[in-house]
Amino acid sequence: MFDQFKRGIMYTAMGKYSIVIVQLLVQAFLRRLLAPNEYGIVSAVNIFLVFFQLLADFGIGPAIIQNKDLSNKEVNSIFSFSLYVAIGLSILFVFLGYPMSLFYGNPVFIPISMILAIAVFFYGILVVPQSILLREKKFKLVNLTTVSGAIVSGIVSIILALLGYSYYAIIIGNTAKAFTLFIVFYSQTHVKIGWKFSWAPLKKIFAFSRNQFLFNFINYFSRNLDSLLIGRYFSASALAYYDSAYQVSLYPNQILTSLVTSVIHPILSDYEDEKERIKRVYLRISNLLATIGLPLSIFLFFSAQDVLFFLFGTQWGNSVPVFQILALSVWIQMILSSTGGIFQSGNRTDLLLLSGILSTVFNVIGIVIGVMLGQIEYVALFLVLAFSLNFIQANILLMKIMFKSTLFEFLSVLKKPFIMAVMQAIVFYFLPELNFSIFINLLIKGSLFVVVWLVGLLMTGEMKRLLTEVKQARGQS
Repeated sequence: MFDQFKRGIMYTAMGKYSIVIVQLLVQAFLRRLLAPNEYGIVSAVNIFLVFFQLLADFGIGPAIIQNKDLSNKEVNSIFSFSLYVAIGLSILFVFLGYPMSLFYGNPVFIPISMILAIAVFFYGILVVPQSILLREKKFKLVNLTTVSGAIVSGIVSIILALLGYSYYAIIIGNTAKAFTLFIVFYSQTHVKIGWKFSWAPLKKIFAFSRNQFLFNFINYFSRNLDSLLIGRYFSASALAYYDSAYQVSLYPNQILTSLVTSVIHPILSDYEDEKERIKRVYLRISNLLATIGLPLSIFLFFSAQDVLFFLFGTQWGNSVPVFQILALSVWIQMILSSTGGIFQSGNRTDLLLLSGILSTVFNVIGIVIGVMLGQIEYVALFLVLAFSLNFIQANILLMKIMFKSTLFEFLSVLKKPFIMAVMQAIVFYFLPELNFSIFINLLIKGSLFVVVWLVGLLMTGEMKRLLTEVKQARGQS
């Protein structure tokens, strides 16, 4: 299992880091070429695009990964079903622009929805080929393809933005990405397009996919209601400022957490009856993520302005207070993002669904209160409070119900990372104001963060533990 993790994380790291670099470069260009209100329109329509991607998946992807005994014929039948679903959803998305235009009071969503309907179709039919490749643990191919799709999207978007295509630059770029991903994934599998399908294979994966889909469905609303309501009751610019801060707060997940979470389910699904083994993996993953995430949250809080101005420019100053608030939840989101794969690996999507329902309740309450208070900063604040409650409930379900253990066993792996976070807070609180350029300020603060983090590793004994594990890993390889 260790060798599989090592290869999976290595290729995933290559892919994730490359994607983040590509995304940052593309965003740095586009956010200087497009105005905040133009970005707000894209953010608004992306809410619905993500929802249709969720409908297209229908929980099929994780179910294919979990079921190792599906024959090629059964997979082809499931793919045929997904083809019909993709066609239906893309047609529906064409006409979605009309109610969207009424909802947001802007007719621009009508032509946008017609273009994005193409993306909806390709995102729908790539689910099965991609899941097959993940089940076969072809992480290298999947990640290289994903990087290629991001590059294609970035190039198309930047060229069109330079030509004056406004928000259409990003819309068309996203469509080009979906097409690229499907072509490569489909060509690298033995899946065949067919117009006939049987219900038997779908019934075979129904129990797993149903719970997975319901979780994704309700999780979508808990994760996107904030942007939906801000776009409706505030303004496109306010949505752009909020979305910019929120997206940057997710970068640590994309850079660090997703390296592990994307390979958890494909690998640990082989050990669904060995709950103790899965628990040990989860606790160690949580400890590692907290060791990085807790100190990082403090650093991002104190360096919010330098980070955002360096990435997007000084015109995004209204995003800074929102990002400071959301930065405090970075470590929580990092650990929470790993719980889904753990639930799936133990074949407990019923608990995953329950956790998703509770998350939705907390998130919706927090978002609604924030919107009612009338400022995007309040939305961010109450969302962080909701994340904190979700962190507790998810780990209660994992530790007490799935692993038959205690929440204290989980909290014990957070003690040393918490001490390291306190050290960062003390240092940055007393750090004098820096009056250099944005880049120099960020360089100084970043260097200080690394030094304090390394000292924290030494003081808490985590450095010795990490070195021991690296030596053991080399011995096993």
